[in-house]
Amino acid sequence: MSVVKSSTDLTERAQSMGNNPVTLARNLRRKQTDAERKMWRVLRGRQFENSKFRRQEPIGQYIVDFVSLERQLIIEIDGGQHNQQTEIKKDEIRTKWLEKKGFKVIRFWNTDVLLNIEGVAIRILEAINSNK
Repeated sequence: MSVVKSSTDLTERAQSMGNNPVTLARNLRRKQTDAERKMWRVLRGRQFENSKFRRQEPIGQYIVDFVSLERQLIIEIDGGQHNQQTEIKKDEIRTKWLEKKGFKVIRFWNTDVLLNIEGVAIRILEAINSNK
């Protein structure tokens, strides 16, 4: 079962649900999509280039899928809803804000993670090496 998430201002969403962003992030970690679960298996426990990654981490008004704070790298795993015009615009705004905070943001489609995890891992490795 996959959970559809939007990249909207999750602080507002959390408040409307009576939760704070940390509680919402915790809930998102419990309800990962199949692609997020597969990506986490690759990133967790410093298995990937000895980089520490966190999942569903609040950063400002957003909750990012995966982040390495030491590498200043954010990895977003996007489902089909991110291909809609309104979501594309929201993702652009979100990415620009995160980049202004010093992060590099890379995005992958769910299908890429599920069907080509090796290719995804190569792109992440390239991003890590370019951030050194």
